[in-house]
Amino acid sequence: MAVRAAKRANHNSANARLAADIGGTFTDIAVFDDKNGKISFGKALSTPGRLVDGISNGVGKAGSSYADARLFLHGSTVAINTILERKGARTALVITEGFRDIYEIGRINRPDAYNLYFKKHVPLIERALRFEVNERILSDGEVDKPLNEAEVEALAKRLGELDIDATAVLFLNCYRNADHEARAKKIIERINPNMFVSASHELSQEYREFERSSTVAANAYIGPIVRRYIGEIEDHAEAAGFNGALLIVQSTGGLYEAEQAKSQCVRMLESGPAAGVIGTQALCHTLGLDRAIAFDMGGTTAKAGVIVDGEAMTTGSALIGGYNQALPVQIAMMDIFEVGTGGGSIAYVAEGGALHVGPRSAGAAPGPACYGLDGTEPTVTDANLVLGRLGADRFLGGEMTLDVAAAETALRDKVGKPLGMTAIEAADGVLRIAATAMSYAVKGVTTERGLDAGDFALVAYGGAGPLHAVQVAREIGIRTVIIPSAPGVFSAYGMLFADLRYDYVRTAPCRLEDASFDDFEKIFDELEGNGRRAIEASAVKPRAVTVKRAADMRYVGQEHPVTVDLPLKVFTKRDRAAIKQHFDDMHLQRYGTSAPAEPAEIVSLRTTVTGEMRKPTHEKVRKGTATPPKAAFTGKRKAYFGKRFVMTPTYSRGALLAGNKITGPALVEEHASTTVLMPATGWSSMRGEISSSRSAGRDRRFAQRCLLQARCAHN
Repeated sequence: MAVRAAKRANHNSANARLAADIGGTFTDIAVFDDKNGKISFGKALSTPGRLVDGISNGVGKAGSSYADARLFLHGSTVAINTILERKGARTALVITEGFRDIYEIGRINRPDAYNLYFKKHVPLIERALRFEVNERILSDGEVDKPLNEAEVEALAKRLGELDIDATAVLFLNCYRNADHEARAKKIIERINPNMFVSASHELSQEYREFERSSTVAANAYIGPIVRRYIGEIEDHAEAAGFNGALLIVQSTGGLYEAEQAKSQCVRMLESGPAAGVIGTQALCHTLGLDRAIAFDMGGTTAKAGVIVDGEAMTTGSALIGGYNQALPVQIAMMDIFEVGTGGGSIAYVAEGGALHVGPRSAGAAPGPACYGLDGTEPTVTDANLVLGRLGADRFLGGEMTLDVAAAETALRDKVGKPLGMTAIEAADGVLRIAATAMSYAVKGVTTERGLDAGDFALVAYGGAGPLHAVQVAREIGIRTVIIPSAPGVFSAYGMLFADLRYDYVRTAPCRLEDASFDDFEKIFDELEGNGRRAIEASAVKPRAVTVKRAADMRYVGQEHPVTVDLPLKVFTKRDRAAIKQHFDDMHLQRYGTSAPAEPAEIVSLRTTVTGEMRKPTHEKVRKGTATPPKAAFTGKRKAYFGKRFVMTPTYSRGALLAGNKITGPALVEEHASTTVLMPATGWSSMRGEISSSRSAGRDRRFAQRCLLQARCAHN
């Protein structure tokens, strides 16, 4: 630690900011030179056996090196995958006497009342490894039963004898008084110095003991794996000449120190997807867009986030693993909805003859059948190749040749024959099902949040996003599609726009009409002071520090609150009416109704402290006429649209100019992605209906707008 800090302090010659996003199939690299403003990209297959090798391969393809970087920004799926795959550490839970089973009892949610095969969530920690401690703190923070330290010491010794790798500590009402938790953690660490120990108050100072127990359990469960993983990256980068600061992307899209990530691992669950939403937010600011959907389709999943009024929507909690059997995590994160459909998602015929796509993925090894790495399962990528939407000799700019015959064989044998279809028909069916599944992700962050998807532009990225963006947009009535520059590495690119960020919350229930603004300021001052000190201690010095505030509010008598962003002026003016109005407006948006005459109450106070970093500028594209230059036209190939193959023109995106218009069907290719413009036949109306009465001319305008927006993204 001290040696690394000294090196960072003396490392002034490097100018680059290196960003690495590890996905299930590919590892994406973006490099920004602070001195000359140049940005370069690299993309390499992920290396599951040793993930740092994939980073190094990508850095090399970007034409850079670790020694050139003064900042290393990193996002990874290692934390979330450890939970989803149940490959975490052997973990114990230490909890207040009498509350051993709250982690398993949960909230008694039953999403599908008529599902005879419904199964509850399965805790990450088995019941035999949950231990009670005789202590009790009341809801106002007063000590009812003092902590028995001798009992904790005996338990700590037993945990060591049981070969426990990690321990989670949760005591009731510790969000009001953390003394017992802090002392218990110190004792366990003293007796077991190599054990990962996590206390709930370090992660969340909110009420709801089940959610807090689930959060601290998840943090402990992934802790040893994440700590070891980050340590390996640090060692590997330093051995390669890196002497700068390693920052990890949080689930909010903000950055925090690697040392903090080693102890508060759960904050990086959605680090990669969150970076893409931050990149979309930056793009919206450049284009002057208030509303956009960030749609990221990679090799394993498709994810969607949303920008409203120019700001990415976040949430104070999330369910990991799907609503039916989800485990809640009570931390701030980007509001992202995810479905298990990506380029590597495997298509298969289930019992009864139904065609399914995902959630199983071929990943990077062996990958889709067309990769030629001994994969035999048909995937979405194989379907795109067989239908001509991907060029076998142009994948990754020609770096990787795809095997069309292998893709056809996989689709014919695994999907076509069981359903009595040809390989072509099977591929078309796979893409149709995939588009419908991906539309659920978009609806999850719009319709289910009280928002009309048709009011938003769809910003599509990820290696597979542009291939399916127009089809997904038509599925749900979105009229504008934007393909950003370098969509295949956009999440890594988005990291370059991330800021240092620290989110805090404190439960402080009170009726709005009786609330004390002096008490509010006392809480905010403490929380914001923590954030400012964390930023000051960082190896990175931001250009400015900003603060945003919010409150969890509900009507008196309600159980669940909504988070309401509040401008600082409502606190300086002590304006209760303005706070109430903001709450009524948010309640109306989320639920379609509000009750202005009803009294409201504040449940928790939230604050976000941000250290703003220098951002890259979006590259501008030279202006041209409506007709693309001849140099942009790269030929024609057969591509399947509707029920037949048609000769489809292909274009090089790098040679297109701002203002060029292209009528579909067409394929616009770049290094790590292909944008598909659908044919000008039929129109998906705002209601999602297919109407044959729509004019072909209007459909052409739709296709043109999709590409025009893609090119105007940097104007």
